[in-house]
Amino acid sequence: MKKLAITLLLAFVAAAVFGQGTPKKVYDEEINVNEQIDKALSQARSAGKFVVCQVGGNWCPWCLRFADFITKDAEIARLIADNFIYIHVNYNPRGEKADPAKAKQAAKMMQRLGNPGRFGYPVFVVLDAKGKVLHTQDSSFLEEGQGYDKAKVLRFFKNWTPEAVNGK
Repeated sequence: MKKLAITLLLAFVAAAVFGQGTPKKVYDEEINVNEQIDKALSQARSAGKFVVCQVGGNWCPWCLRFADFITKDAEIARLIADNFIYIHVNYNPRGEKADPAKAKQAAKMMQRLGNPGRFGYPVFVVLDAKGKVLHTQDSSFLEEGQGYDKAKVLRFFKNWTPEAVNGK
């Protein structure tokens, strides 16, 4: 009886600790990522914005943490909305191997974005409205402790707005 009570208590504590604040999944694992990028580029051209591709996946806690961070901070969310078409580009280095069609699609996407996986995940790729890679951002430079640093994140986005890049 004592073992059962301890087991239940541990299960309750684990559920409370790991269940709280779990960021929602933001990556569409079924979408054609190249079509997703094409659509974002079309929107960027129409709106006079750039595209930011947050490459990663629902399997990546830091990817979900960043998505949650930028949506909960009003200043960052406004800066992004005003200057970028922001997309979550799904990439699963392990999962793609199981499906040859997805693997081919993923390889094409990674090549298109300048093979950003070498920086780890998430990785951010800034594209101009024509699809040219302007910058690849290693997310580790935006981190602080077990999260992200607001000043560093703001600096990254401010330095890659269309106005900053085009000098207008």
